[in-house]
Amino acid sequence: MNRQKSIIFFDGVCNLCNSSIDFIIKRDKNNQFLVGALQDDFSKKILSSYDVKEDYLDSLVLLEGGKIYYRSTAALMISRNLSGFWPFFYAFIILPAWLRDPIYDWIGRNRYRWFGKKETCRLPTPEEKSKFLSPENFSQKD
Repeated sequence: MNRQKSIIFFDGVCNLCNSSIDFIIKRDKNNQFLVGALQDDFSKKILSSYDVKEDYLDSLVLLEGGKIYYRSTAALMISRNLSGFWPFFYAFIILPAWLRDPIYDWIGRNRYRWFGKKETCRLPTPEEKSKFLSPENFSQKD
């Protein structure tokens, strides 16, 4: 890889999370992101270098520039790199997280009830394989 990619870790069995990853992959025109399920062993190995609990599933997690971001901050930071009008949502970063995160948390607490969940983590299609985190497409020096 020529430039450092940001990594989005998500709940691999959550239907809402998987739909969100589909949305991000479709709009990641600059190939900025890799994605990986929080339940995946390789994802856990990477996150073990940071202060992230191994069983953490409460939020998507963004690893960008060697820093970890959670909840609405992670979502807004992702939005600024998507195609279309989505980067405009990044303007909401000026609001303090204590105002933004309760909405994120409310959706997160209800995501399985409202959107359902899968029995196993999602597997990438052949077309998506290069977007999913794996030892083959990840390098510590990226």
